Amino acid sequence: MPVRTEARRTDARRRYARAFVTLAAVAALGAGAAACSSSGGEAATGAALAAEPAADASLFADLPAKLAADGTTVVVGKADAPHTVRVYLDPQCPFCAKFETGGGEGLAKAVREGRAKAEYTVASFLDQGREGASTRAANALRAALDAGKFAEYHAALYASQPQEGTPDAYSPEHLLRIADQVKGLRSAAFDKAVKDMAYKDWVKKSEAAFEASGERGTPAVLVDGRKVETREGLFTADGFTKVLESR
Repeated sequence: MPVRTEARRTDARRRYARAFVTLAAVAALGAGAAACSSSGGEAATGAALAAEPAADASLFADLPAKLAADGTTVVVGKADAPHTVRVYLDPQCPFCAKFETGGGEGLAKAVREGRAKAEYTVASFLDQGREGASTRAANALRAALDAGKFAEYHAALYASQPQEGTPDAYSPEHLLRIADQVKGLRSAAFDKAVKDMAYKDWVKKSEAAFEASGERGTPAVLVDGRKVETREGLFTADGFTKVLESR
């Protein structure tokens, strides 16, 4: 009986924590914005999530990427770029996918032109501590970084995002099929890293970095340390470009 009682308490704490993350995510993005839901779908303070065309894959081709000194941040672009854009994303979050086809496309253009560099922190809070879709996808992203294809695989991953809560979402087989879209990514080493969860420790550290950041939901985007609060800035390329130019 005590064991069952403690288990119920643990489940209740987890449900409370997940609900808190959801509410904070919505609040953090401001009026008219939207964030990931903890209930297996979306939560919004504005219009419903709409389907978007895939981002222009050519924008992400051959963008340089490396692991920062902190061991978790993935930096894409030139180190001396005049603007720094910090991005917190969960691979399973549908609003993160919406960002990638909107503000993320504006960000990719800025990175390609040398006007900004992007610093990505890959979260996996939607897995709630389990080895689920977000964890597997984050592991594959880390493997793509070692293969020199982070930005391209990152774009392909969101373009192929399964609906949140789909059984076996981002399975190893699915992640490898997505990798087939990125020229030169598939190799024995990459495939093994995806199948064996070679970077699971990094995934845990990256999630811990997200939690330590003070952010409570995704997508969270900061330009030179200032939060992008508007729907247009997050979900349209032109809106993000205007935000960048105003800083």
